[in-house]
Amino acid sequence: MQKRLYLSETDKKICGVCGGIGEYFNIDSTLVRLAWVVLSLALAVGLGGLIIYIIAALIIPKRQENI
Repeated sequence: MQKRLYLSETDKKICGVCGGIGEYFNIDSTLVRLAWVVLSLALAVGLGGLIIYIIAALIIPKRQENI
């Protein structure tokens, strides 16, 4: 089975982007969120990170359950 990146349905604060990245790389999502905040502050005082988060939330698919 191929490993794929999905938005997290269980570990989400806003849209599930950081939770999905944490699940994909098998790391704690809190570490992903902390890294995201640090990188966001480094990129145009948070605006760059926010735009990247919105784009990721739109591009990363939701997990489809097989019926």
